[in-house]
Amino acid sequence: MRILGIYGSPRPGGNTDRMLDAFLEGAREAGAEVDTVYARKLAMQGCIGCGGCDETGRCVVQDGMQEVYPLLEAAEGIVLASPVYFYNVTGQVKLLIDRSQALFMRKILAEKAQPPSAGRSSSAGKRGFLLSAAATRGKRLFDCARLTFTYFMDALGGEMVGELCFRELEGKKDVEKDPQLLARCRAEGTRFATP
Repeated sequence: MRILGIYGSPRPGGNTDRMLDAFLEGAREAGAEVDTVYARKLAMQGCIGCGGCDETGRCVVQDGMQEVYPLLEAAEGIVLASPVYFYNVTGQVKLLIDRSQALFMRKILAEKAQPPSAGRSSSAGKRGFLLSAAATRGKRLFDCARLTFTYFMDALGGEMVGELCFRELEGKKDVEKDPQLLARCRAEGTRFATP
């Protein structure tokens, strides 16, 4: 299985970075091939709403996202790790998701090009997993991040199949205070990568 891990935090070495590290360790141990993207390192701008991808399925903006598109397409599994800021994924992650409109349009164009008798594929498509952490403990703390990731996976032709979202992790290394948290991430990585 080929997995793409998306590091969504602007803060290197923080809670969600460590969560994704552990998840990917488990996935590698299960035999997965892993690619990674650090959203904080991408030189990219937001979607400019030009509609250029509507005709071609390709984004006209030439920046760091051009390196991400092939990774998103090749991945059978996508794991997003993002802290929750103001009840959603980070701005860096949202930029990446918005710019994936080109891949959504590519999928739509491919479906339109199929003869009517071919029907639509019923294959499961890509699988997605969300890792998140937040400082507070609100009951609906992860709802927006969950919904955003669900629709991101849908746009890529896949579905979200799991999540680990941890509350009350405010300090940069708080996830390391309870060894069970990272152990759970690692175990989920192994499970995610096992056919």
